[in-house]
Amino acid sequence: MMYVDIDDVRLHVRTDGDPARPCVVLSNSLGTDLSMWDPQAAMLARDYFVLRYDTRGHGLSGHGAAPVTLERLGRDVIGLLDALAVPRAHFCGISMGGMTGQWLGIHAPQRLDKLVLANTAARIGTHEGWTARAAQVRAGGMDGVADGAAARWFTPAFGARSPGLVEAMLVRLREQDRQGYAACCDALAQADLRADIAAIRCPTLVIAGRADPVTTVADARMLAETIANAVLAEVDASHISNIEAEHPFSEHLRRFLAA
Repeated sequence: MMYVDIDDVRLHVRTDGDPARPCVVLSNSLGTDLSMWDPQAAMLARDYFVLRYDTRGHGLSGHGAAPVTLERLGRDVIGLLDALAVPRAHFCGISMGGMTGQWLGIHAPQRLDKLVLANTAARIGTHEGWTARAAQVRAGGMDGVADGAAARWFTPAFGARSPGLVEAMLVRLREQDRQGYAACCDALAQADLRADIAAIRCPTLVIAGRADPVTTVADARMLAETIANAVLAEVDASHISNIEAEHPFSEHLRRFLAA
């Protein structure tokens, strides 16, 4: 296991591939960990140096002492790049990780080559919804969130085809640290980049799941139409599209980074 200390937090990190090759950073969604990227990391490691990390408050990373904000999540990525002496990288984030990517595209464009924003939006949910979820988790733990997660993350058809995979994801969700998860809910309650994303100038791929009830195709189109150098790709999946539509997602990602 590899850990990197960034300001107030110790982040769990995994690297694959040759460090001399271009770097791709993969950023997980709320309630998951770096293992969600296993299929894409294996594919990318043939041609890239792949850097994955558990977002603070998730997996084996700490949640730190400072309040979690979207800026804090973005600065964690900059800190990781600095620690590994990576001057620039491609970045691919899903859901909350996609919001982190948007922040980087706005505030740290000099550290990015290409940007992939999957199943995300410039504003996810509402302040009231995230505040209520944070309170629920702090009071009652992760079970209440995990009980309804499968319906948000995957289509019923995928759940029927891959019940073991879905259950493994839910087990990891139940094991997440409640305080870390709630702190990231607090960050999402405040995060609204709708007025800022037009500043993103790096080549950007937006990936949407056609059946995603959390960040819809309309959310993805808004990103693609507002970001000057953006293209949109749709896949037949719900919210965790890199797992449900593994092969189409990976192919879109591979082609975009190679172009």
